[in-house]
Amino acid sequence: MTLQLENVMSDFIYPVWPAPDSVKSVMTTRSGGTSLPPFDSMNLGLHVDDDRSVVLENRAALKKKLALPNDPLWLNQVHGTKIANHAQFKEGDDADAVVSHSVNDVCAIMTADCLPVLFCNKQGTVVAAAHAGWRGLQSGILEKSVANMNCDPNEIIVWLGAAISQASFEVGEEVREAFVSVHGESEAAFIRNPQNNEKWLADIYELAKIHLGKVGISSEAIYGGGRCTYKEDALFFSYRREARTGRMASLIWLSQAGD
Repeated sequence: MTLQLENVMSDFIYPVWPAPDSVKSVMTTRSGGTSLPPFDSMNLGLHVDDDRSVVLENRAALKKKLALPNDPLWLNQVHGTKIANHAQFKEGDDADAVVSHSVNDVCAIMTADCLPVLFCNKQGTVVAAAHAGWRGLQSGILEKSVANMNCDPNEIIVWLGAAISQASFEVGEEVREAFVSVHGESEAAFIRNPQNNEKWLADIYELAKIHLGKVGISSEAIYGGGRCTYKEDALFFSYRREARTGRMASLIWLSQAGD
């Protein structure tokens, strides 16, 4: 996996990865919106008990600031493995990943500790975004996302957005066993919590790399990683840190030539 510092500009994080010019991608931070605490300020989730009208204002501001070609397709994320085809999907339907082969379809997923994963092919003809909490990750959300892109995995590159780091991601034995039972090498992504020997600390970035490798995506084609939503409180929402909090969005789309 290629660890590189992202370009943090104003209220957005721009992935550093060798995506073709036709692929546009960005991750929001918690800054730049109008939500009041504890959702301050760019909360984009309607499901977290924030004022609906303010969230819609934030979404409209996001579209304007980024000059998005269309409104993002907002999924109803349920920690599952359903993949949405952007062209056939209705906003609010259950899904945890979305794929598009069409220009100007803005794919979006929301997170606040879970791992946002963006995909594109080297030709710049297909993009995808996946919400990889530990349940979806263990169940194959990334593998299914790759399958639904309908292209050679060797032609796919991946960016891992900001998620909770291993040092802050305590899990039980049942979580570790769920991963190790699928891929034995997942043992390397868990260490004992020095503060509680009955618990483990999970490296969600390493787990994603293992699952992507199983479908033919080389570690050299995986970028990003290394941030911590839990510790970087000025930049990111964190469900584990705050429980009642907002959501960031990770967006990807195909642009018109020259855009």
